[in-house]
Amino acid sequence: MTTTLDTGLLEKALPARPRRIRASRPGRINGWLTALIAVCSLTVLVPLYFAVAVSLKTPGQLQGGTGFELPNPVQWDNFAKAWNVTDFPRALVNTALITVVTVALTLVTNSVVSYVIARNMHRRFFKASFFYVLSAMFIPFPIIMLPVVKVTSVLHLDNQLGLALLYTVYGLSMNMFLYVAFIRSIPIELEEAARTDGASSARVFWQIVFPLLGPMNATVGILTCVWAWNDFILPLVVLTDPSARTLPLAQYVLQGQYNTDYTTAFASYLMAMAPLLLVYVVSQRWVISGVMRGSIK
Repeated sequence: MTTTLDTGLLEKALPARPRRIRASRPGRINGWLTALIAVCSLTVLVPLYFAVAVSLKTPGQLQGGTGFELPNPVQWDNFAKAWNVTDFPRALVNTALITVVTVALTLVTNSVVSYVIARNMHRRFFKASFFYVLSAMFIPFPIIMLPVVKVTSVLHLDNQLGLALLYTVYGLSMNMFLYVAFIRSIPIELEEAARTDGASSARVFWQIVFPLLGPMNATVGILTCVWAWNDFILPLVVLTDPSARTLPLAQYVLQGQYNTDYTTAFASYLMAMAPLLLVYVVSQRWVISGVMRGSIK
């Protein structure tokens, strides 16, 4: 009787044995969740189909239906009209030039600034600088729009180069947020070993750290590319030369105060979207890798 009582008290005094948690099989797939994600993903194709259908119709066919009907007959002349009305080759070259310069400047300058701050975050000045730059994300652009226009005009930067510089500066807040999280996941022992061999800080960054930033460079590059390619407000208020207009500005001529040529406009939208879609298809795996690694850290 005493032995039984002592055993019961001992079991209550000892901590409860943790229950074994059944590990999920690595190859197991949730069918319902997969189907839901697939259906939600297909909804992206709805506006794309609408754009293609409208671009291949005549104005009369568009007015006589909802827009989702198949075009009959197909009007390929809308693309030729959009090509001529928007002066598509010139606008495409201007947009591509601004985008390429913006992406190059962004990757070089923002990565360097982010590396310096990430490796000196334990110092009060650099930590304060980090939060100061991030605070720019909360300032709406319309508040500073007029001063920016005045400054760019005074400095004679109301051209493609000035526009690329503005994109580089305005993207620093978000890009630094991504870069710093990614750089802090890189083992600092790699840099210490290089410095032990006599490498300078610049050589350590460009030969060791920057190549490891490939996934995040792709992420920042594609986000900057999409922004610079599709932006409308900055080119509208900064550029003063009509021959320097970008694709969004060139497409604006298709919209009037009382009438809009939707069929030609949608054809121009598809032509402008094609190069950007190709860039994303090529670089999407690096984009996803950079976002996942930065979020895990």
